[in-house]
Amino acid sequence: MSNIDFVDHDEVSGGARAVAAAAAHGVVTMFTLSGAHVFPLYDGAVSAEPPMRLLDVRHEQTAVFAAEATGKLTRTPGLAVLTAGPGVTNGISAITQAHFSGSPLVVLGGRAANYSWGKGALQELDHPSLLGPVTKRAATIGSVDEVADEVDDAFRLAAAPHRGPVVLDIPMDELYGDAEGAPVTAGETLPSPPDAGDVDAIARLLTTAERPLVVLGTDVWSDRAEAAALRFVTDLGLPTITNGLGRGIVPGGHELLVARARRTAVGECDLALVVGAPLDFRLGYGAFGGHGGAPDARVVHVADSPGQISAHADPATSAAGDLTAFFDLVQTVVEQHGHADWSAWSGRLAEESAARAAADHELLTSAVSPAHPARIYGELLPRLADDAVAIGDGGDFVSWAGRFVEPARPGSWLDPGPFGCLGAGLGAAIAARIARPSSQVVLLLGDGASGMSLMDVDTLVRHDLPAVMVMGNNGAWGLEKQPMQMLYGYDVAADLAPQTRYDEVVRALGGAGEMVTDPRQIGPALDRAFASGVPYLVNIVTDPGIPYPRATTGL
Repeated sequence: MSNIDFVDHDEVSGGARAVAAAAAHGVVTMFTLSGAHVFPLYDGAVSAEPPMRLLDVRHEQTAVFAAEATGKLTRTPGLAVLTAGPGVTNGISAITQAHFSGSPLVVLGGRAANYSWGKGALQELDHPSLLGPVTKRAATIGSVDEVADEVDDAFRLAAAPHRGPVVLDIPMDELYGDAEGAPVTAGETLPSPPDAGDVDAIARLLTTAERPLVVLGTDVWSDRAEAAALRFVTDLGLPTITNGLGRGIVPGGHELLVARARRTAVGECDLALVVGAPLDFRLGYGAFGGHGGAPDARVVHVADSPGQISAHADPATSAAGDLTAFFDLVQTVVEQHGHADWSAWSGRLAEESAARAAADHELLTSAVSPAHPARIYGELLPRLADDAVAIGDGGDFVSWAGRFVEPARPGSWLDPGPFGCLGAGLGAAIAARIARPSSQVVLLLGDGASGMSLMDVDTLVRHDLPAVMVMGNNGAWGLEKQPMQMLYGYDVAADLAPQTRYDEVVRALGGAGEMVTDPRQIGPALDRAFASGVPYLVNIVTDPGIPYPRATTGL
């Protein structure tokens, strides 16, 4: 520490320059957990005009999960600041989630000072060598004079399609040092339209299809193409399913949203137009059609950038570029040339969806005790406002949400994405309350997942961030317990203590909550939670023997 030139408060440090660059890109909140390696960044936030909000958490992963969720909700990069060594390594799972989900994120890390590098300084670690595979860029800023430009470039890169995380660490002596140069001004990056030939090829396939299906994924929302996507689907009358942040683009209850008839739609379509979603396990690795004697479907894959086009599924054709332009251009060509009559196909899927929704009524109103997980959603759904942000953090309990929760608006559903990382929920709730201050924020929480982040209820309390947490408490790792029983006839390492009072943990941290063992009391407990104006956990005991709705094993 003796070799560091600590600057006076009114001088411009490397930290202040980094904060100014982040603010130029619209950052208003810095998510962090205190560490001396990054003090100048805090000083820069406090001294900025206007000051940048500092949101300190209880575990570094929560800081990054919050910044990642901020990127998802606002569609501009979120900012997390982590101290050196274990501060950065504690954030790696959340950074990896951002990588798999295409979330715009910038992480600034502390780093041992240049003058002591290689001598065994406290928390000395070369972070970029660990983070390269799960970031768009991971690098060390070489000198204080480079801080502003490097941070500016990081935000530009994180926000550019295909979006993702950028990590920079800054040696302690450079971060504390004086910086030179003019303030940074963020510029606008113009989107690249898709190739006209690709657009025409896709439009021709669509005009000749008899049973088309559209799949809308997270990148449609991230690319700000949700209005064009809804117009494309509704004007042409195309049956649609959604995943990730694509949920809500076609609002819940719309006749063209055929998620409840997913098996038929996926298995019998003759053309699948997948936009803004990877052809991963959630979409059968790109296999459509082929059910009930139907031929395999032709698959069209459309992404926000060429690197996201599937390399394994061999699509019939593909396109990459600005997704708003894609939807508008294809719609224009299809309307000019006409298409087959899809009304019988879309009508059949709509009827099946409606029938399955009606059949779910028995589950949603189930009176069994301990409660059926579906009963929780039967009580919750009528209480959700159209602008509610629903967050899934769990396995079996949240799989029921995937079946029943159909958002009314896009950008209102947060889940871990294809990486499947538990523990993201508290960070996402923190971000949602800040990004959507007037909306309901509802965290759907498994009792297993809660063990990875529940301490950050303290963060909600200290920063006055009310949220409703709804827990399905079955005393088990249900997503593992049931498959292991099917495979081996027994299970191990899958049980938790039954009826644990997680609500009392929340109360001890300054929030509120209650445990519900009678299904008839779920609704009144939710009403108390929504009316409380504080972090409130409704801890609902559910039956561990009820199998969760398996859509895919993910294997």
